[in-house]
Amino acid sequence: MKGAGMRARLAVRLLMLAGLLACALAATADAPAPGIDPVAENMLLLQTPSGGWSKHYRDRKVDYGRRYDAGERAALRDPQRHDDATLDNEATTREIRYLAQAHADTGNPAYLDAARRGVAWLLGAQYPNGGWPQFHPDRSSYRHQITLNDDAMVNALALLQDIAEGEGALAALTPEYGARAAEAVRRGIDNLLALQVRIDGRPTIWAAQYDEVTLQPAKARAYELPSLAVAESVGVLRLLMRQPRPDARIVAAVDSAARWLESHRLRDLAVRRIDDPGEETGKDVQVVREPGASLWARFYDLERQQPLFVNRDSQRVAFAELPNERRTGYAWYGTWPEKLLAQELPRWREVHAVAPGAAD
Repeated sequence: MKGAGMRARLAVRLLMLAGLLACALAATADAPAPGIDPVAENMLLLQTPSGGWSKHYRDRKVDYGRRYDAGERAALRDPQRHDDATLDNEATTREIRYLAQAHADTGNPAYLDAARRGVAWLLGAQYPNGGWPQFHPDRSSYRHQITLNDDAMVNALALLQDIAEGEGALAALTPEYGARAAEAVRRGIDNLLALQVRIDGRPTIWAAQYDEVTLQPAKARAYELPSLAVAESVGVLRLLMRQPRPDARIVAAVDSAARWLESHRLRDLAVRRIDDPGEETGKDVQVVREPGASLWARFYDLERQQPLFVNRDSQRVAFAELPNERRTGYAWYGTWPEKLLAQELPRWREVHAVAPGAAD
């Protein structure tokens, strides 16, 4: 009898296990397979060994819409391939955002895993002082400098702040990275406040690149000398104005930079792009008088705070003396601060009850 009872109990347990297995198999059969996003699949393929992304593939802008052949795929999967992960041209931050949304849309866990690796790369690339290099781990040439050029550091901070705040599809990354992201943003904001260039003791705006040790404006490409950078400064201001509880340091930085931008507005001027068969590019750029219009130069020098134009030999020249390919191939003039000064800054001051000059 004892043996029969044991056999009965064993039979019941086997039936229970069989039932549990059947339920598990049924649940697996009913669950939809993870979806496939072709662009996200290429992002998985092109993610570098360090976890970031390059802006180029074979010296051309990365194309996530193309098909990569078997040889290319094998080379890209080689863990020893060159790692040129960067923040330049929105690389890495763009892919993290896309992959998080692709995961939300498809449920494919591989996309979220790749986004996680990207965030880990981003956090690991930050300097202890809060800044970011343009590239990581490759820090050759000027790639090691703290880089605001083309909003590299601002894009990193904006992404991390979205993760810390659980914004949209990035909320899937918040449980794991939210606290670290918030701390990285705090250090990054402190760094940006320290980087605001002072001339004769007065705060101005920001440079495009900085020495990561001395925090002094630095040179990048031959025609990008140490200087005040208007387009990048607008990005910095928008990030500072995004902070939910701006302290006195942020208020002072925003106010002083806005006043500098207003005082260096080039009034009644506009840029015209024209066809000119007599020039090497067949085109040209002219600065013309236009009542009521405004322009800013992209760069201003660090001595007289006047518009700065530089050729490929690192020589300062007048705008009209730039070689045609430089005059037409680079944004030397623009209207970057226009909307910020006219619309965004007044709204920010109203929301935070900040009067112009309040920090004086």
